[in-house]
Amino acid sequence: MVILYWIGSYLLGTVLTALWIGKWKGVDLTASGSGNPGARNALAVLGRRASLLVFLGDFLKGSIVVWAGLWLEFSLLSVAVAGLLSVIGHIYPLWRKGRGGKGISTFAGVAFWLTPDLFLAMIVLSFAFYPWLKSATLSMLAGFSAFFAVAFAFQVQSVVWPLFLAIIIIVIRHKVDIKISMETRFPSNKA
Repeated sequence: MVILYWIGSYLLGTVLTALWIGKWKGVDLTASGSGNPGARNALAVLGRRASLLVFLGDFLKGSIVVWAGLWLEFSLLSVAVAGLLSVIGHIYPLWRKGRGGKGISTFAGVAFWLTPDLFLAMIVLSFAFYPWLKSATLSMLAGFSAFFAVAFAFQVQSVVWPLFLAIIIIVIRHKVDIKISMETRFPSNKA
């Protein structure tokens, strides 16, 4: 039963809200703006309302995975693995040959319900660092650092190691954005 739950979690993750919202608006988000089927690109191409809908749809995927696992009374570790699989499904959907979104909204849906204290630490630090970093990407890294730090401080890492892996995958997926943000925020003085 757990295996079916995990497979279903991955498959739910592959449902990219941005493609549905883009289709509704008559725009292919994979061919517009950055080409990423996510909330940030929806904001740039279609505006705030579309971006919010994309975020909520992808957040809901992660939420449903956690709700289903808790309702089925699976262990927290099994639910965390399902959360990881939904993020992987969002980033690497088989039906799009692995070209999905960047996973933050889906991860947020998982973390909000599975580890609300860690989620809160992540959000607080992300917002706290934004005025200084002036980069959503770099602020996200600060937030992820808080997630790790609080998990280790309260010794909950045994349950959330799949979420740690999800964070690592998300950071790897953002490597180009991170490089650009670092170069913009902290330009080198090389001639």
